[in-house]
Amino acid sequence: MSYPIPLSCPACTKPMRVTELSCPHCETSVRGQFEVSGLHRLNGEQLQFVEVFLRCRGNIKEVERDLKISYPTVRSRLDQVIQSMGYPLQREESSDTSSRREEVLDALGSGELSFEDALNILKGEK
Repeated sequence: MSYPIPLSCPACTKPMRVTELSCPHCETSVRGQFEVSGLHRLNGEQLQFVEVFLRCRGNIKEVERDLKISYPTVRSRLDQVIQSMGYPLQREESSDTSSRREEVLDALGSGELSFEDALNILKGEK
């Protein structure tokens, strides 16, 4: 029986390090300091998201439908995966504006906002 690699120490919660590899066939063991890929740094929920993202071939609209979440939520989860893998986020200049616009449109689509309220927010009125 095998278990997933623990990502953090159960005692102090600091990141764990792989220090031994073994062959289950011939029982050869190798000790040292081994790097793990960025994918090994992801938690279970993030791995599940990556699987859906790949199955949908990176099509965010399909990921939205599959997971029943909004566009901003898909982008947020994707950003979390990128950061957990150790990469810096590359923000678009207008990402705050774009994100706000998407939030307003999602609220309009779900009935949380009326058309007039959404239009006023998008025009910069409150």
